Amino acid sequence: MSAGFPANSVGLVVPQRQHFEAPLTLECGVTLERFELVYETYGRLNAARDNAVLICHALSGDHHAAGYHAADDRRPGWWDNCIGPGRPVDTNRFFVVCPNNLGGCAGSTGPLSENPATGRPFGPDFPIVTVRDWVESQARLADALGIPSWAAVLGGSLGGMQALQWAIDYPDRVRHAVVIAAAPKLSTQNIAFNEVARHAIRSDANFHGGRYFDHDAVPEHGLMLARMLGHITYLSDDVLMSRFGRELRDGKIGFGYDVEFQIESYLRHQGESFVKRFDANTYLLMTRSLDYFDPSREFNGNLAAAVARASAKFLVVSFSSDWRFSPARSREIVRALLDADRDVSYVEIESEQGHDSFLLEVPLYHRVLRTYFQGMPLSSLEP
Repeated sequence: MSAGFPANSVGLVVPQRQHFEAPLTLECGVTLERFELVYETYGRLNAARDNAVLICHALSGDHHAAGYHAADDRRPGWWDNCIGPGRPVDTNRFFVVCPNNLGGCAGSTGPLSENPATGRPFGPDFPIVTVRDWVESQARLADALGIPSWAAVLGGSLGGMQALQWAIDYPDRVRHAVVIAAAPKLSTQNIAFNEVARHAIRSDANFHGGRYFDHDAVPEHGLMLARMLGHITYLSDDVLMSRFGRELRDGKIGFGYDVEFQIESYLRHQGESFVKRFDANTYLLMTRSLDYFDPSREFNGNLAAAVARASAKFLVVSFSSDWRFSPARSREIVRALLDADRDVSYVEIESEQGHDSFLLEVPLYHRVLRTYFQGMPLSSLEP
């Protein structure tokens, strides 16, 4: 542990890269002849190899879930409050793995990667990937790391959907599935939000059909609008009101269309920051992957029949103020699991923070996760 980091931090971490030479045929029918996944690990794999935990990230996440990349990093990984020594996912007990999803823009093979057929970035030619494709690529990563099964697979939002798909597709390789702030499939309203976001990006004059790098351009305006729209849906009306109200940035009305309200300034800042770290083609791809997720599709819409394949124990968590993936959607998952006679625990957490609650240190939420993970029997960490 480097000096200056909190005692319950995993400290300095270094991303790793796994190259796969075996072809991967995606659900869309396209075959990737080879691909790479960037990932981080925290903690230590025990001799029995039964203490591994897979963290699945959400739409705009990546592999950097905990710790710091440099001593002077201002912010740790996106789920640092949840992962570390003594934290809910305790790295004194668990070996934690978090990959950047295939198709991502943080180092794994995706639209920013070189297309071997052209020598240029894939851009819009990178194929659509699905949650099931992510699970398959993550299973290959587990094989490469010598992990026969996961003690737990967990994630929030799109990450929770991956945890659910893992339990269905690989029932013998998942002992616990933790599905947080997720849904069994997107509502029509959520698909509509995603389409508006994609339209904002694709209608940007600098989008150039997704080949903006060929024009030394970035569709900043469209990507910024997409993020601003998305960010509104991640927060509750109550938290927006309590944090910003109707406060004017300069204390008076300007009678114009420039930024006047504090909430306008906040949203523009969020959009501008996002443009600096995320790729527009990846945003299109990730939102479409969300749209397509529906594990019941192969079972004539019967979710209970889909989850009947799972043998994992489940923890399903929702948040009272989450209107993007409301508690009712989590209860659909719980109901299907009960109908399939699966082992499931469910908790709805009171929180004013909206969908983003799953990323925050909500006391009851963290107590639930900590208790659940403490109850998992593991072999000793000793050789």
